[in-house]
Amino acid sequence: MENNKAVLLELVVDEQKCIFPNTISEALIDANDERINLEEQLCETLETIKALTPECDKYDYILSASSGALCGIIDVFLVGKPGESPLGEITDKWFANRTIDFAKLCGYTGEKDSLSSAISFLEKKFKIPYDQSVGGGIFRDLINLTPNNHHFKSLGHNPTLLGLFFSILNQFTNTSDFVSDGEIISLNNSDGKFELHGDNIPSKIFCGIANWIGHLISDVSGSSSSKGRGMGIPSPILAWSNDVIAIKRKLNIPASEFDKSVSEIALKLFEKGYDVRFQTTQAIPVFINEMIVRLFYSIRRLIKYFITVPPKEKNLAMLWETCEPFSNATVKRMLTVAHGTFCLIDIGDASIRAIATGGGTFNISEFLMRFNVVGIGRFTISLYGEVKRGIKSKKTNTDVTFIKRETIIVDDYIEGLKTLSEAYDDKELLNFINDFQTSNLYEDAFAKSVRLAELRNVPDEKTVKSKAEIDCYFRGGSI
Repeated sequence: MENNKAVLLELVVDEQKCIFPNTISEALIDANDERINLEEQLCETLETIKALTPECDKYDYILSASSGALCGIIDVFLVGKPGESPLGEITDKWFANRTIDFAKLCGYTGEKDSLSSAISFLEKKFKIPYDQSVGGGIFRDLINLTPNNHHFKSLGHNPTLLGLFFSILNQFTNTSDFVSDGEIISLNNSDGKFELHGDNIPSKIFCGIANWIGHLISDVSGSSSSKGRGMGIPSPILAWSNDVIAIKRKLNIPASEFDKSVSEIALKLFEKGYDVRFQTTQAIPVFINEMIVRLFYSIRRLIKYFITVPPKEKNLAMLWETCEPFSNATVKRMLTVAHGTFCLIDIGDASIRAIATGGGTFNISEFLMRFNVVGIGRFTISLYGEVKRGIKSKKTNTDVTFIKRETIIVDDYIEGLKTLSEAYDDKELLNFINDFQTSNLYEDAFAKSVRLAELRNVPDEKTVKSKAEIDCYFRGGSI
């Protein structure tokens, strides 16, 4: 079946005037507006692709890898593992000083530099009911509670949201919750010496949160009776091994052997000194790596800016846009390379030492103590960003292809409208009515009407070509 297409235009004669709607002209205007809109969309999409595409050269990659290698060496020789960490000693001292500062802020007036005295003050000020560190009977048989593990086994000592929940719960009910061998053990404190301050529920919750925070700060550098470094509070990552067990038990789901094994390994790491202080130490080379890479990026772009931009065109806004090392794909790619290099060195060192100390087997404890969790976490974030930008870039490239195809269609449509506009641009022909009113111009009027019929593709046998034919037509005859 033949597919015939037509354009329907209306010709209206009003007060001896011909009104020919400019439908084609309006369509042409709309098409041009659509073309402009597509151009704007294409520019925006191309800008998005540019923002997602890193523009690293070989020097950026070299500097990033060098930064990662340097910080990896810092991690190997200055971070190491708990008890053998030069940077760890500095971190421990920093936490001790902050504990004393917090005690002074809370009203401590004792010995200026006495950590144990400051901790004792905070323990009394922020007293909680779950601070048992050792005991006989049930504490020994069910929990195996010792001064080295009570901060880890006590859920209220976990610096996590679940730890906060159990802390407030224990303070309201004067109880203690411990995790041991994959089970939650809840004990009532029958002495009744603890009382949570507050006149109503909101005030008690506020006091409970304050007690939890204050007691964690008092324990971050050990207890008042600690000798030497003391047992701090578990790092959030290790604490989650107990949190998972607690959540499962509250849902009546038994802890798996894997959960128990992870919790046991985490406990061993904590007993060897892997606490919040040491995890903060691990963050130092990761932070240095981050800063060096961003600094390299800014310095190189700053030099290039002053070399390439003419003095008259320089301004602070352009300078910041050129050198800011935070929100562009180039510096993010450099960070991925730097943190990846750091993790390769860290994992390689941890693996070698785990094999060397394992006596022919892989010493998992040695590996985990030297494995920089902060570094691998930061590298994971970078990889996630790379994947996310890659997916978005692919989608945006698809959008560009679609917009270009749509632009071609609109361009063809505009060309077609222009052709129609030229074929139907017959304003001079459409004034034949005025010509008919002037008797001496009727011949020109017939000529224009014939030409108009030709443009409208009127069949030749139906075209009125003379005054006699039109008179015959209006009298009811045939042409």
